[in-house]
Amino acid sequence: MSVRNLRVIRFTLVTDGTSDAVLLPLLTWIVKQSLPTGSTFQMEHARTHSRPGNLSDKIKLALQDYPCDVLFIHRDAEREPAQKRIGEISDAWSNVAESTDQPVVTVPVIPVRMQEAWFLFDENALRTAAGNPNGKVLLDLPSLRDVESLPDPKHVLYSLLKQASGLQGRRLKKFHEPQAAHRLAEVIIDFSPNKSLSAFHDLCDRVENAIKHLRLTMPH
Repeated sequence: MSVRNLRVIRFTLVTDGTSDAVLLPLLTWIVKQSLPTGSTFQMEHARTHSRPGNLSDKIKLALQDYPCDVLFIHRDAEREPAQKRIGEISDAWSNVAESTDQPVVTVPVIPVRMQEAWFLFDENALRTAAGNPNGKVLLDLPSLRDVESLPDPKHVLYSLLKQASGLQGRRLKKFHEPQAAHRLAEVIIDFSPNKSLSAFHDLCDRVENAIKHLRLTMPH
């Protein structure tokens, strides 16, 4: 059975907070790489972060409000091993799976520390997202091979965006880094440089495997 013959494939992303919505364009890019050209899918961000509860509760709400075929579950590894986060996600899903009959494939999304590390490679996109596409200020981008070892990728990204803006004084104080970061995620059109990063490469493999599973289990 070809993916081309499937109905619209629905993807939902569960995250810890609103800022993690920057992952949507990145995940959309990965999905497009894994599906044949012309395949139809939709991507939703489950806005469950504003409601109290543990990860299992968030997953239940996501499935209730955003029914899907593939559920992306994001957790930053921060200072924990990725396998620990995978275990936490697996345990949370097990609690939910017992009470749902939805045939959902889960995909853990686990950056080595924070997802901001996956947005530090495109200088032109950084300048555009900062509102200064023709800026000449020198940007000291970290080497791609080093981004997964940065202790605070978010701080590095926000600092680079402020530098790229070329703003100073009061105008710089009014610069909104989270908004620029969201813009950056939308501006980047090719995330393939990240494939050299272990966590990103693993994520691409998980997405590909999830879609292969759908090809075997979803009806025509």
